[in-house]
Amino acid sequence: MSARKPARQHLRLLPVVPSVLLLLLFLAAPVLWSFHASFTNAALTGRNARNPVWTGVDNYARLLTDSAFPASVVLTVVFVVASAIVGQNLLGLLIAGLMTRARKPVSAFVGTAVVAAWVLPEIVAAFAAYAYFSKDGTLNQLLAAVGWAGTDWLYTFPMVAVVLANIWRGTAFSMLVYRAALADVPQDISEAALMDGASGRQRLVFITLPLIRSSIATNLMLVTLQTLAVFTLIWVMTAGGPSNTSTTLPVLAYQEAFKFGDIGYGTAIASVLIVLGLVFGIAYVRLLKGEHR
Repeated sequence: MSARKPARQHLRLLPVVPSVLLLLLFLAAPVLWSFHASFTNAALTGRNARNPVWTGVDNYARLLTDSAFPASVVLTVVFVVASAIVGQNLLGLLIAGLMTRARKPVSAFVGTAVVAAWVLPEIVAAFAAYAYFSKDGTLNQLLAAVGWAGTDWLYTFPMVAVVLANIWRGTAFSMLVYRAALADVPQDISEAALMDGASGRQRLVFITLPLIRSSIATNLMLVTLQTLAVFTLIWVMTAGGPSNTSTTLPVLAYQEAFKFGDIGYGTAIASVLIVLGLVFGIAYVRLLKGEHR
């Protein structure tokens, strides 16, 4: 009987095996190859493309002397904090809260309008954002209609433009997460607090937010990791310019690897991006663990 028990436990794991193999093939393998390539002088063309040589930490030492790298790290953190942690998270929570109080037709219309940007293919959303913020785009035409002089937003305020575009594109996910979380908040607790004289702000801060804390942490982790990897939106709108003022780490890695052909250096930048994602991920996992203690 005791011998059969471990066998049954192993059989229960069989349905998981294909998923694990797919993760190893399509996720772990490229990450490991990226780390390996970052220690070589691999190139896109030429002799180093065929026979790359192990160079140790030369690519990582080069990061310390490259003026574009620290600026890209700062821009990446600014982009993630402004568009994901603050923008998508707070706006998604606000819209979800308003939808719970709005009438069904209004709630359905708002939900459809917000989700429409999310379901668009990323390249389509990127071109739509470019058309909106460009010099002759929709935003300047709207400003001209009310007598305000427009500006070339993608040249003068490139990071503002890409941050707002990413908020527009990704807020729907946060809205859906918080809509489901708010629906699970017991109404009797809120009603009891209302009868005790608690204001709407007090009920939000001391009742609603603590009850959905795990959903907040989960949403923050997912939107942060998703925003760290945003490339197409920025590349289509600004291509990292002007003068690298909107060059985040994914854009810089692409430029070095495919524009300048330095695969080794580009994968070193990508490896730093992976580590940055791990830092955010570990912080959110610890936050979730603290919630369940």
